[in-house]
Amino acid sequence: MLFHLRSRAAHELWLVIVDASASTRRHRALTDAKGLLAQLFDDAYRQRARMALLTVSGQVPTWQVQGLKAAKGLAGWLEQLGAGGGTPLLAALVEAGNWLALRRKRYPAEQQRLLVITDGRLKDIAGLPLLECPGLLVDIERGPIRLGRSQALAAGLQLDYRHIDD
Repeated sequence: MLFHLRSRAAHELWLVIVDASASTRRHRALTDAKGLLAQLFDDAYRQRARMALLTVSGQVPTWQVQGLKAAKGLAGWLEQLGAGGGTPLLAALVEAGNWLALRRKRYPAEQQRLLVITDGRLKDIAGLPLLECPGLLVDIERGPIRLGRSQALAAGLQLDYRHIDD
């Protein structure tokens, strides 16, 4: 006799990569991104999604949360988020890709989603990793002179693209 466990819907994991480099301070880009993140954290909490959060600033990307249930505590982290330093976005994307691949092996039924928030101000986008994860890149580049690199970055990562003003 076979017993079947009642299966619930597969858990969702939302991986968010936030570019908090010095260039995101200009023209309220990071401030507006914080509003977007606050809404996202609230949605994740209500939908009981798991969160992973990787910040990009300084020399190396930094994990804030890795696969935990979305919690109200993320609001406190968000208030403290400041911008500064370089943009190790490529390193963050490689690290995220490796982490997602390991997580897929461990939780094959989990639905993964990716959100990248960046102004796209990278010197080079050669060597982008294959993330094998559906997602969205939100372009927060603002100001009179826009380099417009985020669209190419989104295409290279096979992510949907939107500008934060849309």
